[in-house]
This record gives sequence, C-alpha cells and structure tokens, in this order.
Amino acid sequence: MASNPSGEDLAGRVRAALAAVQDPELRRPITELGMVDAVAVAADGTATVRVLLTVSGCPLRTTIVDDVTAAAGTVEGVGAVRVDVGVMTPEQRAQLKEGLRTRAVPFGAPGSLTRVIGVASGKGGVGKSSLTVNLACAMAADGLRVGIIDADVLGFSVPGLMGITQAPTRVDEMILPPVAYGVKVISIGMFVQGNQPVIWRGPMLHRALEQFLTDVHFGDLDVLLLDLPPGTGDVAISMSQLLPGSSLLVVTTPQSAAAEVAVRAGSVATQTGQEVLGVVENMSWLELPDGTRMEPFGSGGGARLAARLSEILGTPVPLLGSIPLEPRLREGGDDGVPIVVSAPDSAAAAELRAIARTLASRPRGLAGLPLGITPTRPDPAP
Repeated sequence: MASNPSGEDLAGRVRAALAAVQDPELRRPITELGMVDAVAVAADGTATVRVLLTVSGCPLRTTIVDDVTAAAGTVEGVGAVRVDVGVMTPEQRAQLKEGLRTRAVPFGAPGSLTRVIGVASGKGGVGKSSLTVNLACAMAADGLRVGIIDADVLGFSVPGLMGITQAPTRVDEMILPPVAYGVKVISIGMFVQGNQPVIWRGPMLHRALEQFLTDVHFGDLDVLLLDLPPGTGDVAISMSQLLPGSSLLVVTTPQSAAAEVAVRAGSVATQTGQEVLGVVENMSWLELPDGTRMEPFGSGGGARLAARLSEILGTPVPLLGSIPLEPRLREGGDDGVPIVVSAPDSAAAAELRAIARTLASRPRGLAGLPLGITPTRPDPAP
C-alpha cells in the first residue's frame, strides 16, 4: 500500500471500482469472492492490483486481467495499471467454497424462487435441444439469470449448439459451469473425450443429474432449463423427484404421429404432480422464395397436443407458439450460435423470443413458500 494519503485514497477508489468486475464463471464481484488480495497506487499514478485466481490453470485468466485493468483505469488519477496474478491458498479456497456451496439441491428447496422448466418431447428429432438453447439465450438477452442442464445424458448436444469447447473449472469438488451468451451450461459432454458414447444404466443417469444439481455452482438463477431426453424414462422421473416444484414444456412437430407420442411426455405430469406450462410446435412451416408457406410435416399437431393435454390434465395447456422451419436455425446449431443471437430479425427468432417472454412473465408464485413472517396478535384494549 502507498504510504501517502493521496495514494491510499486512490487505492480505495480503485478497490471500489473493482467491485464492478465479476468473475466470469461465478458471476459474483471479485471483491466479494476474496480475489482482490492487495491494491497499491504509486506516486506516479501507477496502480498495482494483486488478484488471486481460484485455480492455477483458470481458463479465463486473461478475461479477468483485462477486466481488472479496464476497471482500475477508469479511476481519475490512475495512469498505468499493473495486474499481478496469484493463486488462492487451500484455506482461501475452502473459505470461498464455504460461502458458495451446499450439498442440497438448491433449486429443489421450498424457498427457491428459481423457475425450473424441463423441456420434454415424446420422440427425438423434434428440435427440443435447439429450442432449449434458444429460449435460454433469449431470456438471458432480456436480463434474466439463466442456466441449462443438458439432462439428455446419452444424447447430449447442448455444448455444440452453444459453441462451448472449454471444460468446466473445478475448485476441488465444486464445478463452475462455462458461460455462453450469458447462460451457464453444464453437460456430460464436457467431461468425455471427443464424440465418445456414454453407456450408462438408469441409476447412473439419476446420479449424473443429482451431481449436476449439487456439485455445480450455478449461483442465483431466475430460470433453470433442463433439456430432457425424449420419452418418460429415468431422467424424467429423477427430475420430478429432485426438483418437485419444476414444470414441463412439451415440444412437438405438426405431424400427427409426433403429437400423439408427445401426449405421453406431457401426461406424465398426472403422476409426478408437475405443471405443464404449454406446448411448442416446431418446424411448423417453410417459407418459400415467393412468400408462400409449405407445410412439410403437416399442420395442427401442436394445437391437437395442447387440447389433448388440457383434457387429460384437467387444466388449460396453451399452445405457446409455432416456430417456422428455417435453414438459419439449423446453421446456427451447426456453428454453435443460436438463431436468436445470429439472426435476431428472423421469423424463427422472433417467435422464440415471444415464447421465452411468455414463460418468463409467468411468476414463480409464493404458494407454500416460507416468507419469514411471524404473525403477532395485537395487545387487548385496556
């Protein structure tokens, strides 16, 4: 620390400015995480900031250094900025974990206000994963804190759709999920080599989902989306057990056969007690160069599915939207850039944003949640 008063004053201002720098993985200010070890400002205005990384091989080291340099440089009176990088001691990491981690499933707790939505389908190939990542990115673009769990363990695809190639960062047993387009993402695909298949039975699938929910630090989220495997198997059951307050979004194509199969994915809610938020019809039509629409998969499947689920569940299940078939939607998936990011003015992106906003506008609700309020009885009149 500089010994002269002006240097101490500048150091305090620099430290205050660093509160605006967030750890790219934990999404918390580095000052709150104990990552700012020391700040000093020399007589010539050179600021030296010592930053402690959680692990020595932190993949986002350059991002942190650049953000610290930029923030410190905004302080009036500071000229050059030098960032010294160190690594937390085991004791400091333990203290960090103590403040972040819990072994319980945080999103399954009675007081959780995170909306948990499982994106389900009766069969594969209906665009469920593409829908999941685009809804997540649309919500994040609107300022929500969003996470995705790629719960389709055997058929994982979310990392590729989001363009994520980096592995999660580990702080001892705690896992920090990579972030893409403002969305925190975890998938078994981040832990396997290349395109190696995952060959697991039911108990292992349950354990994988449980570990994603307990060992991965998502922080506070407004929405958590789970890309579920097709059908009504082990993972769908595990989700209802681990996340009893979760809801379902059912995806189909206009094809009658696909809609009939999707009825089973939605009607599972009669046994799990989950709410079905609605139906999304994907690949609804293809706009031709002359402006006319072609319906390669037929029409009306989404509406029929919504009506059938409403009848089975005894509560209205709306058709939330119909997404057109666009080559750019497929291209975005291949390139790892969701269409709501790569082509925000497209018809598909507009429909996806509308669906995302409909889902986000529905309040989580306070029914059954502890409010921390103790009723008192007024003193009797004398």
